[in-house]
Amino acid sequence: MSKIQTPYRYDFVGSFLRPQALKDAKAAYQEGKISKEEFDNVADDEITKVVAKQKELGFHIITDGEFRRSFWHLDFMWGFEGVAHEATGNGVKFNGELAVLDDTYLVGKIKAKPHPFVEYFNFLKQFEDENTVAKYTIPAPAQTFQQMIVPANYETTRKFYETNEDLINDIGKAYQDVIKQFYAAGCRNLQFDDCTWGAIVGDAAKQRYKSLGIELDEVKAQLLAVNNLALEGKPEDMVITTHICRGNYHSTYFTCGPYDTVADYVFAKENVDAFFLEYDDERSGGFQPLEKISGDKKVVLGLITTKSPVLEDKEKVIKRIHEAAKYIPLERRCLSPQCGFASCEIGNKLTEEEQWAKLKLVKEIAEKVWR
Repeated sequence: MSKIQTPYRYDFVGSFLRPQALKDAKAAYQEGKISKEEFDNVADDEITKVVAKQKELGFHIITDGEFRRSFWHLDFMWGFEGVAHEATGNGVKFNGELAVLDDTYLVGKIKAKPHPFVEYFNFLKQFEDENTVAKYTIPAPAQTFQQMIVPANYETTRKFYETNEDLINDIGKAYQDVIKQFYAAGCRNLQFDDCTWGAIVGDAAKQRYKSLGIELDEVKAQLLAVNNLALEGKPEDMVITTHICRGNYHSTYFTCGPYDTVADYVFAKENVDAFFLEYDDERSGGFQPLEKISGDKKVVLGLITTKSPVLEDKEKVIKRIHEAAKYIPLERRCLSPQCGFASCEIGNKLTEEEQWAKLKLVKEIAEKVWR
């Protein structure tokens, strides 16, 4: 088993643009033109290729690009008992675009069962070697909690859970079970993806929750509680990191605002090993909230955008890395893109070649900073 751990000095969040062959196979499968086995064979082949590309670029962390899922978060939730979904054409409004997402809701109590993502990890793990380690990404427990209490799901959820505390308890325990499943399969590097913190920063979030009669501090306390409950009993030799962003769909975003208003909760108190943070433009604010990060946890600065093909200026990125030194030591910092390249199947507005150019840039900058 590889001894490499995340985060690496040059790293990435996890998802990659879907190759055309995979898109074509998915469409053919959905239209009933090919079998599930035939689609899986194409997915296996394309994952094999994308892992080879990651290694070719010299990265030491490998993922399957999230090629087997439609959405970065919902597919994972469907792997629990008590969760159902339906494609209705509904979605979430991003900046000028509707992110079309399956309705995902409760039909019973949330419980863990053998999770299909663990089998997906098993396929990825075969590609580990002395220079690389497999990382798997799943939505944070807070993301699952938030999904079940959005206004469209609130009444349905209350049929099964009288209080948010009861819901938090079951989600936390279900995640504990799945984390153990990943560990038993040999996974030592797991990443939570968490837009919940990014969704409650800024004045817009404050007004949105105020209109619902909900105190934001209560929301923050619940997000922290469910994430930390899931982490209870985590094996000591398993690294669990978290990626926090403000939404990423077809190169659009969901929210704006600095981390200041959530730092006292997530940075100071969430029991993860490292934070992958979105810092690619002015929407993310400054670095000062980083001083709230507790212990010796690492921070991966997401200074390279995945929303645009334009390559960042190396010297400007290096300058920003050093600016963060006021708040967190250089040895506890790493570099990555601010998010994945395809949080959903639709992907962001750049080509595969432009995607790889972005990762090449991340590696070049990191090697110059941390020689």
